[in-house]
Amino acid sequence: MVAADQESFFATAPPLGDAVAVAAKLQEFIARNSSRSHPSEGGGRRRIVCVTSGGTTVPLEQRCVRYIDNFSSGHRGAASTEYFLKAGYAVIFIHRRGSCQPFCRFLPDDSFLNFFDITTESKVQVVESHTTVVKKAIGEYSKAIEGGSLLKLPFTTIFEYLQLLKMVATSMSSVGLHGMFYLAAAVSDFYVPWDSMAKHKIQSAGGPLDMKLSQVPKMLSVLRNQWAPLAFCVSFKLETDSEILIQKAEMALNKYKMNVVVANLLATYKEEVVVVSNGERNTIRRCSKDEDLEEHIIMLLEKSHSKYICSSADACSKNGYEKVIPLGIESLA
Repeated sequence: MVAADQESFFATAPPLGDAVAVAAKLQEFIARNSSRSHPSEGGGRRRIVCVTSGGTTVPLEQRCVRYIDNFSSGHRGAASTEYFLKAGYAVIFIHRRGSCQPFCRFLPDDSFLNFFDITTESKVQVVESHTTVVKKAIGEYSKAIEGGSLLKLPFTTIFEYLQLLKMVATSMSSVGLHGMFYLAAAVSDFYVPWDSMAKHKIQSAGGPLDMKLSQVPKMLSVLRNQWAPLAFCVSFKLETDSEILIQKAEMALNKYKMNVVVANLLATYKEEVVVVSNGERNTIRRCSKDEDLEEHIIMLLEKSHSKYICSSADACSKNGYEKVIPLGIESLA
């Protein structure tokens, strides 16, 4: 039933406008980075991670005026991308247009012009008090883009997001165990099928709006079993009720065969997460306002990914890894 639902979703969704260009970028990015070595593994293949970030929208009209949105600032995905790059991963960043971007987290949109000034010669320059943070952001971003380690793919709607995820996943199947999915995007659970959607703006003169939403097919199992079966998969579980959080995370771990589920509560998601894996729960808490929770999450995941890659003696031998017992996930609480 799941396979039929997802096939129907893609068959009736409006096609991705730049699918050919995206496919070409993906092929080139994956080929270039999979031929490189991972800096911490003595010649082993470089790892590639797909980070999804931000919330998807659900259009209510084909020529969209109104839509249902999904809460997500994209901060976690953007911060995590920075730490994945520092850990030596190549990153495919699938992000909501207008959401938080890597290396721009400390440049607030609402006061962006406060970072600049006009000199007496009518030239624009960065205000001296912000020079350090701006230089750092520009330098790190340029290094990632020019070095070919970061590929950014934007989306807005649920249709765009799932088509991009499928394209990336099927393309990344070629890197096998060295691929990771870090699914931090807030994905809509319900949507209006394209073929039953109003073509033009819904008129308010028609009275109260009565609309039936369909359930978005769960793609985690399809990703895990068909699109990229060897990849290391990390999903997120956000709840508002602490009583059901861990239970729901463990259900996702087992039902969709995830390697790790990162569980967090809406009220404290910036301060604390619980990393749930096979039989293990590790709580990570932020100790100060200057500390990034994502740095510790990526540290744990990198170790867990190493363990996953080296779990088979054959895989280690084939890919040039030493036959060692890798570190497991440790608690950083």
